[in-house]
Amino acid sequence: MTLVAHAPRFETERLILRGPELHDGEPLIDFLMDEVRSEGFGGYTKRDDAWRWYALNIGHWHIHGYGYLSIEDKETGNPAGITGIWNPEGWPEPELGWVVFEGYEGKGIAYEAALAARAWAYSDLGFATMTSNIVPSNTRSIALAKRLGATFEREYDNVQMGLDHLYRHPAPEALK
Repeated sequence: MTLVAHAPRFETERLILRGPELHDGEPLIDFLMDEVRSEGFGGYTKRDDAWRWYALNIGHWHIHGYGYLSIEDKETGNPAGITGIWNPEGWPEPELGWVVFEGYEGKGIAYEAALAARAWAYSDLGFATMTSNIVPSNTRSIALAKRLGATFEREYDNVQMGLDHLYRHPAPEALK
């Protein structure tokens, strides 16, 4: 059961990107409670706080008309992570974000999913620019942002994580 009626569903070579579903909750909560892996998402120590973040993403869809899509592995049908457009209160502008769950790192899944999410934001949502906001210690996400063609623009004070780096993605016309 999808929890967001207007979320798109599209496929890449290995993945299905779709709105959040009930069975996505446990893998996402597990990720959020891993303080090391979820540092860029705030890192939670209490299950009820992680559950609230899961519910926040569903509410984000209803407020903005976009949010994080669940990344489903086509081969297994299992949730592999999330990617999409995030813009909660206090964000400098909408951002393209991503994370893959344990066991899915190093397989190009975040790259494949983020490319598709960015294309969706540019084509279907009409965005003219995208950023990715990355905590400075997250070297893997910084490398992925650069692989996606994003360039460092500035540091800023993120209302949730403190010092953050903002990477600017190429505009849609630059990707053609």
